[in-house]
Amino acid sequence: MLPVTLIQQAYNKIEAYTHRTPLSFDSKLNIYIKWENRQITGSFKSRGALNKVLNLTNAEKKKSVLAASAGNHGQGVAFACKLLNIPVTINVPSTAPKTKIKAINNFGARLNIIPGGYEEAEKASIKQAKQTKEIWISPYNDLQVIAGQGTIAIETIKQLDLFSIDIKNMNWLVPISGGGLISGIAAYIKHEFPDHRIIGVQPETNAFMFDILKTGTQNNTIGQGTIADGLEGRVENESITIPLVKEYVDDIILVSENQIKKAIAYAWVKYAQKIEGAGAVPLAAVLSHNFINKPVLLVISGGNIDQNIHKSILRDYEHNPTKIK
Repeated sequence: MLPVTLIQQAYNKIEAYTHRTPLSFDSKLNIYIKWENRQITGSFKSRGALNKVLNLTNAEKKKSVLAASAGNHGQGVAFACKLLNIPVTINVPSTAPKTKIKAINNFGARLNIIPGGYEEAEKASIKQAKQTKEIWISPYNDLQVIAGQGTIAIETIKQLDLFSIDIKNMNWLVPISGGGLISGIAAYIKHEFPDHRIIGVQPETNAFMFDILKTGTQNNTIGQGTIADGLEGRVENESITIPLVKEYVDDIILVSENQIKKAIAYAWVKYAQKIEGAGAVPLAAVLSHNFINKPVLLVISGGNIDQNIHKSILRDYEHNPTKIK
């Protein structure tokens, strides 16, 4: 269980350092959209990173911080550490997008490129932290990080109140990988609004948490490359998010690579919002009719997509406008 008081404390602690990101309503699709791509560093990850770093003891702040990241978590941690003048090292997988690596570097973090994908970078980092005694900040296996991500729920409920609508039976569609984001949101929402449903959305190419929830194990799950690079990789077997997801999350649904790309293009054409693959999966679920229950609220988790990849996706859909309706 994640105490709601931790999430409220996180909200009070980080509010001064984060943006209140927009919440919009699409009357055609009957969906509410929380745009975390408009957050500092371009994703929700700065929330959890800030809460973790701001809660470090004075002794811990004198040490170096260490994180592993395919991009967004690294930017969030580097931003938070720069704010408090704490040295930080980010171990980045060699598969990480160059734009995200550059963004991490811009915040003054030391960078190490680890051969392989995120899973390899995470394992190497955990081992390094044990040897060097650096402060390891997991992107999901940490209560302070999870509580920080959960502040999205508090902020969104405040914004929904401004719409003066009855928010009973709301369905939340939230990207899921390691489970930090959805665990924080779900813990708060299920405490305050037990009738709301929390649905995770994951690429079918990386269905690790999906398989954990459905079959109890990820041992037979094989990951592949995905346009949603922020959702790649298996979950730490002892992660605190696994029991949290089992307790709070109602279901997980999967979307394909083409469905994610369509959602990226749709967000640009219809909403003038640049979103990355990991952030696009909730919209992909709605557009592909993988999820049809209403009302529904989408958490668009980030917008840090390589400009050339974004342009390529848009060109594909410009050549076939019927793909976007």
